[in-house]
Amino acid sequence: MPKLFDIGRCCVILRGRRAGKKAVVVDIIDENYVLITGPPQLNGVKRRRMNIDHLLPINIKVHIERGASDEDVLSALKEQNLENFMKEPIRIPREYL
Repeated sequence: MPKLFDIGRCCVILRGRRAGKKAVVVDIIDENYVLITGPPQLNGVKRRRMNIDHLLPINIKVHIERGASDEDVLSALKEQNLENFMKEPIRIPREYL
């Protein structure tokens, strides 16, 4: 099975009150869970553990180290001019909910 989530992968949250917001994978906990962050000062998504079934990976990757701080993630997003992209919410189609 191919590894869909790796460190720095951008993804869309599909379930919960943060549904439609984008986040960055900061760490891989195990085969079912990853640690994500928005970061909160950019789009309000706090650092938290999430089930990979509730995330949709997208083809954008940020160059960060494993366990990077929110400030490191934010500066990496600024370097790649992805701030506005990360702020825009996405409307989730019904088949994902």
